[in-house]
Amino acid sequence: MKKHLTKYQGFLHGGDYNPEQWLRYPEVLKQDIEFMKDAHCNAMSIGIFSWSFLEPEEGKYNFEYFDKIVEDLTSNDINIVLATPSGARPRWLAEKYPEVLRVNADGTKQIYGARHNHCYTSPIYREKTANINTKLAERYKDNPGIILWHISNEYGGECHCELCQEAFREYLKKKYDNDLDKLNHAWWTGFWSHTVTDWSQIHSPGPNGEPEYVIQGLYVDWKEFVTYQTADFMRHEINAVKAVTPDIPVTANFMGPYQPLDYHYMSSFVDVISWDSYPEWHSGRGNEHEAYTAAFAHDLNRCLKHQPFLLMESTPSLTNWQNVCRLKKPGMHKLASLQAVAHGSDSVMYFQWRKGRGGSEQHHGAVIDHNGKNSGRVFDDVKNLGITLEKLSEITGSITKSDAAVVYDFTNKWAIDNAQGFINDGNRHYNAECKNHYKEFWKRGINTDIISVKEDFGKYKVVVFPMLYKVSEETIEKIAEYTENGGTVVFTYISGYVNESCLCYTGGFPAGKLKEVFGLVNNEIDSLHENQTNSVKMGDKSYTVHDYCELTESTSAEVLAVYEHDFYKGMPAVLKNKYGRGEAYYIAARGSGELLSDFYETLIKKLGISSYELPYGTTVQTREDEDKKYIFVQNYTGSRQCVNLKEKYINMETGEAAEECIELEPFGVRVLCSKL
Repeated sequence: MKKHLTKYQGFLHGGDYNPEQWLRYPEVLKQDIEFMKDAHCNAMSIGIFSWSFLEPEEGKYNFEYFDKIVEDLTSNDINIVLATPSGARPRWLAEKYPEVLRVNADGTKQIYGARHNHCYTSPIYREKTANINTKLAERYKDNPGIILWHISNEYGGECHCELCQEAFREYLKKKYDNDLDKLNHAWWTGFWSHTVTDWSQIHSPGPNGEPEYVIQGLYVDWKEFVTYQTADFMRHEINAVKAVTPDIPVTANFMGPYQPLDYHYMSSFVDVISWDSYPEWHSGRGNEHEAYTAAFAHDLNRCLKHQPFLLMESTPSLTNWQNVCRLKKPGMHKLASLQAVAHGSDSVMYFQWRKGRGGSEQHHGAVIDHNGKNSGRVFDDVKNLGITLEKLSEITGSITKSDAAVVYDFTNKWAIDNAQGFINDGNRHYNAECKNHYKEFWKRGINTDIISVKEDFGKYKVVVFPMLYKVSEETIEKIAEYTENGGTVVFTYISGYVNESCLCYTGGFPAGKLKEVFGLVNNEIDSLHENQTNSVKMGDKSYTVHDYCELTESTSAEVLAVYEHDFYKGMPAVLKNKYGRGEAYYIAARGSGELLSDFYETLIKKLGISSYELPYGTTVQTREDEDKKYIFVQNYTGSRQCVNLKEKYINMETGEAAEECIELEPFGVRVLCSKL
């Protein structure tokens, strides 16, 4: 039985709508409804930045204009995603209650400005958000057009005020059982004589106090607290609307692999995952890079709940805040939108519906441009996509089945980036390396899940753990059990070094039982400068490696590749070990794409994972329901491509039989289906 995200059983198509910016222009508001219907848009997110209009003074509410917007949308069969307006608080609130404003890491207090500069801990801010959220829920609880709550907007940032410092101390007391000795050991505070003797001595890391890099345990605990406190505030908002409208699902728009927050933790508190996607199409890195990067983020969000998600924001045109604001070339809007659908989205939503006349996003892409017309290339792209989504509506609710998984862990990234060692340029490229391994499955048309270390590994034929620097004893046992029971694991350099508190494991790396699983010991690691490389020999082929070269010693593993240069010439670089009924692979150096490509080509064939032979820059992604399989064939190149699927399918847009060789125009996409 299909599970739909809302009571609307079709693709949501629409975007962020900000009518309060146009209250002086009633003719524009009337025109909006006509244009929405013309564009085949069926959903609008409203109220996201409306607080100062809904409550212009404390306790004085103005819902009349909002009532008219809600009525106009509902009466025209346009679904409403109703937002709580906490993403940008009104000016009066900050001026009357300065405690709601954030304090920076250096102790300076922010003044009113921008958005999301409010303190999530502040009782006053929580009280005021609960008030406005409750008022919204009570006023519109019986409106049949409201299908989803949009909680705030892109949660982010942190506050270092005394309220947050005290909340952080309480968080640590709970985590460490109110035992300072346990905390001191976890943080290894004997280093530089930083022993904590009273809870009041603990402060968040900052430039004029404890720098982030000195006590790694403090840093990771602080980042975990920021996620915890953000999620607690989000729950506070959710509770207010759920108390009145318990049957309306809630979402909060995430931002892909956004480093400062752990979305694996936050996802458990919302009913529906949604996220905002803005790839840099047509950049110097090439569309293939942007495509698998976007695909990685889509799959990450899909796997937060292992169900379809919503693309809450995208742009039908350019993105105004990127370094170079390129237009989408013809075909790219449909391709990028259906890529999201291919990876599990049941919506295509935009920021924004109509370009505003002022503000920082006045030139951000929108369905309606400053010319105010429902015509032109961008509008036609949106309209045609809306028509296409209507033809594909049966796909909503369908699922993704994957044989492969790549582990991405937010807390692991915090630990890697904060470690002093390796390449100290502020970024160890953890995200990029996770995507590099993911790409090898993506380019072969293999569905791949992006999961946390807490997931069940047993349903996958192979699980890849790039740079799993921080790993718990529990996770080590899970990996060993999975491998012993017949699973295949792939590890890389800088894995198994520290525990949850960022304390180095004793007894050598990788930690504990991982040495048995992989049949090796890592003795040292060499970090290379940007202009330095080495090479490894695998079979009769040489591959360039860069950045990191671990010096490993095999204890039981078969050596698949060795280094060719430097004093560690001849030492193992790629190893394979049998463990129980499974196999464990270790890649000790950061290789070129060619090394990973050849490695995974062999592994995928060995594991019998179904894949496609695809031209460069093309890929395939699938979704399934009870009796059908949906195939999305995508071309991210600027030239025509032929993809031979070697099976017959139905073209879902035309209803006609598709040829075995699918001809794709530049930036083309086909959606096919077949009976299972």
